[in-house]
Amino acid sequence: MVTIKEVKTKRDLKTFVHFPNGLYQDNPFYVPQIESMDRDTLTPSKNHAFEVCEGKYWLAYDEHGQVVGRIAGIINHRYNGKVGAKICRFGWIDFIDDRAVSKALMNTVESYAREKGMDKICGPMGFLEFDAAGVLVDGFDQLPTAYGKYNAPYYNQHLSDLGYVKEVDFVEYLIKVPEVIPERYARAAKIVAEKYDLHEAPIKNRKDITPYLNDVFRCMNAAYSKLHGFSELSPGQCEDLGKQFLGNINVDYLSIILDNSNHVVAFGVALPSLSKAMQKAKGHLWPWGWMHLLKALKNNDTIDLLLIAIDEQYQNKGVNAMIFDKFAKGIVKNGIKYIESTRELENNTQVQNLWHYLEHTIHKRARVYTKQ
Repeated sequence: MVTIKEVKTKRDLKTFVHFPNGLYQDNPFYVPQIESMDRDTLTPSKNHAFEVCEGKYWLAYDEHGQVVGRIAGIINHRYNGKVGAKICRFGWIDFIDDRAVSKALMNTVESYAREKGMDKICGPMGFLEFDAAGVLVDGFDQLPTAYGKYNAPYYNQHLSDLGYVKEVDFVEYLIKVPEVIPERYARAAKIVAEKYDLHEAPIKNRKDITPYLNDVFRCMNAAYSKLHGFSELSPGQCEDLGKQFLGNINVDYLSIILDNSNHVVAFGVALPSLSKAMQKAKGHLWPWGWMHLLKALKNNDTIDLLLIAIDEQYQNKGVNAMIFDKFAKGIVKNGIKYIESTRELENNTQVQNLWHYLEHTIHKRARVYTKQ
């Protein structure tokens, strides 16, 4: 017998956030999320996404009172208005390998969706595009990036049996950095810069980023406007995103491309991989988790590619070569051996073309499902 209870108290929320860290504690490929950060994301007073979103969370209990699953139901009103649809998202989904549990969780979200007048379910997705999305369907023997999510192989079959079908897949690439990065990247970057009168922003430290931040977010909103699940970020949401990443940015892996009027037309950002450090932190920054993260930011042989955005006016013109040329200098300087692409749409050829001349492979795939 499965009992579903809505998350209503701070204690409930702690249980909700901790559940997958306990479920996968013995799995060598699971990367625990920092629980305090996850709680903040799910708390309306601490997440500006709630300016345009609403949601509820539920826990599943077995007959012995043990937690055996969790799920969130989310409605992003701004996105629904943008695409003219009535979509309820599900996210933060985890459960033991028991069909009664997965069915009870999905039935709960479907009931919530009907109550809210929605006619379609889609997920796993978060409030915004920058929350982890998708169920892992391939790559169970690979370590996720800190911005991905691990789950057991049975999730896919459970959701398929409940009538959920593929809406879109996200893929992740592992790129091996050669001993000598092909000169063609630098040549292409130089040609593009001269042809379109573009240049790299002069950033030597994190303080130098601040004058460009508003323009970076404007560029992101424009470039991502047609992406699956994306809705325009408000000033408050941009502030949240800045707080999340700015403190960790290494300017060696940051590229901001400016036109001849010093307006941002493209940018890219990567971070040293935090996956192994987060495994050591075991979901907590204190007392020693922050030390593991700090070490990973300073000494690493892998970087995770987080974001690349190019203004529509400059798309398909080779500007991504300028971004990668900047990354390449940091890669050589810091002895990076591997690049991990975080989850990107399987048809995102603009980014994928970057790896054409490097040894690369798709080593993880995650799926977003839908059901009427």
